This record gives sequence, structure tokens and C-alpha cells, in this order.
Amino acid sequence: MLPNVGMGEMLIIGVVGLLLFGANRIPEVARSLGRSVNAFKSGLKEGLEPDEKP
Repeated sequence: MLPNVGMGEMLIIGVVGLLLFGANRIPEVARSLGRSVNAFKSGLKEGLEPDEKP
């Protein structure tokens, strides 16, 4: 189950992320995270396809 995250908690998470990564690296980190999620999803799809018999 996902916890209830309010606006205050989101603001705190954003400030901590800004302090950890800096303003210039946040888009790079987000882009990298998106690529990782896409690679994971495509890997799951490959694993679900039946193997071809020779």
C-alpha cells in the first residue's frame, strides 16, 4: 500500500532532493530514472514472450 503523502511531505522531499543533487543535476537524474523504468518494462515484456522452438 502506498502511504498518504501530502503537500508538506512532497515539499520536504523536493527540498532534500535539491540539496542532495543540486538544481542542475535534477533533470539529469529524472531522465536517468525514466530510462531505467523503460528498460525495466521492456525487460519484463521480453521475459513474458514465449521462446521460439528451433
